[in-house]
Amino acid sequence: MKTILNVIWLVLSGFWLFLGYLAAGVLLCITIIGIPFGIAAFRIGVYALWPFGYTVVDRRDAGGASCAGNVLWLILAGWWLALGHIFTGVALCITIIGIPLGIANFKLIPVSLMPFGKEIVPSDQPFAAR
Repeated sequence: MKTILNVIWLVLSGFWLFLGYLAAGVLLCITIIGIPFGIAAFRIGVYALWPFGYTVVDRRDAGGASCAGNVLWLILAGWWLALGHIFTGVALCITIIGIPLGIANFKLIPVSLMPFGKEIVPSDQPFAAR
């Protein structure tokens, strides 16, 4: 079932969201200071490309640097990417078949707003990062 949902997701929204994260990552990697932000965008982009079967968990070793990174991320790229998830999720929820995909899109909003201090792991081992 995960594979079927991922294929439908890829066709309807995953590829376009991935391109948004890819563009944000490339723009953020222009400067040396932005490279960690660009890497975060690439990491979330891969998750947005194939999200079913994976989950986001908090990292125990995240500290003050993650908090500062999240504030900068929110200003630089997070709110643009979250808006993309909101619009795509609403559009997917128009049809009955798209409702699970829209809900998955809404689940991507928190990690798109504040990605630092979080890790993407397979759903069958959500406590692996802790």
